[in-house]
Amino acid sequence: MTVMNGERSVLDWLAQQRGAMLALLETLVNTDSNSYDKPGVDAVGAHIGDFLSRSGITPDVTPDERFGDAISATVGDGSNRAVLLMGHRDTVFPTGEAARRPFRVEGPRAYGPGVADMKAGLVMNCFVLAAMKQSAGAPAVTALFTGDEEIGSPFSRAVIEKYARAARVVFNAEPGRPGGAVVTGRKGGVFMRFHITGRAAHSGANIEQGISAIGELAHKTLALHALTDIPKGITLNVGIVSGGQTVNTVAPSAYGEVDLRFITPADRDAMMAKVAAIMAKSYVPGTNTKLEISGEFLPLVETDAGKQLYQHYAACTRELGHEVSAVFTGGCADSGFAAATGAPTICGVGPVGGRAHSPEEFMEIETMVPRAQVLALAIMRPARSV
Repeated sequence: MTVMNGERSVLDWLAQQRGAMLALLETLVNTDSNSYDKPGVDAVGAHIGDFLSRSGITPDVTPDERFGDAISATVGDGSNRAVLLMGHRDTVFPTGEAARRPFRVEGPRAYGPGVADMKAGLVMNCFVLAAMKQSAGAPAVTALFTGDEEIGSPFSRAVIEKYARAARVVFNAEPGRPGGAVVTGRKGGVFMRFHITGRAAHSGANIEQGISAIGELAHKTLALHALTDIPKGITLNVGIVSGGQTVNTVAPSAYGEVDLRFITPADRDAMMAKVAAIMAKSYVPGTNTKLEISGEFLPLVETDAGKQLYQHYAACTRELGHEVSAVFTGGCADSGFAAATGAPTICGVGPVGGRAHSPEEFMEIETMVPRAQVLALAIMRPARSV
């Protein structure tokens, strides 16, 4: 299929933006934006807002008191349902990390906190939106920039669902996988905390009078881990534990955090029932346990409409001379919230990167422009989408 003149002008403009993309990426990476650092997350949002304004696009802000505000912007022909581009501004890195290891380029890769997950995707969405703004007759496109994905989007989930319900299709700009793969399915996740209460006693003089919360935590940890079912894609991990008072005291309290991953909503419900039963049982008589959910992601379930959207994206990729494949991942993302509203959704369409959440996180520089071009072409051909 031949690239049409209107499409070619957009692709050519994007081809000239490599330097500008890297400049904006450097600014974003060098701005701390831990999920709980609202001023930092909003500072990244201000940089994005400045870029959009300079591009003739008016950003709209949905504020929140605790977490980063949600920023949205729409361009194009509003007579049809919009294509939704998604991305999150927050990272897992602590405030001060950007100063300790700022943005840098070494060979074909860029490095820095959040460079792939997912500030490069934010940059891509900014430039694709700017390209659509300049294109006569472009379909409606909305870009949504949220600020709390790394902790389960406690504020942004409702905002994402609102925009996704109104969208024709959704592209989430999480980093592309090595080799250029995009993500068509993701696990869901539930993050939980549990608090155990026991009774203190001197561990030498009257240990029999104590009730060990740490002993109870050990039993619960083993029971939770025993629920893992690798063939079904179900995993449970107690990743954080603490407790006790002193070495010579029977522990009066203990604390743990659990990560549950699953593929289907039915598996989620079944596992949560089993987790609740473990928490209700006192393996050490006299202990009590309270469980709370601290965050949750819905799975990105592969659907026929999602597969059709991927085929459309893949066709655009091949037309521009690149290869793409589809992968399933155990990681969670906001794309699950979008897909759960019924909007056809694919994820991992951002520039290719790796080693996310680590000091070695990187982004493949030469994928920035091509991934932006593929996304733009997929947007401009709505009739060939779903």
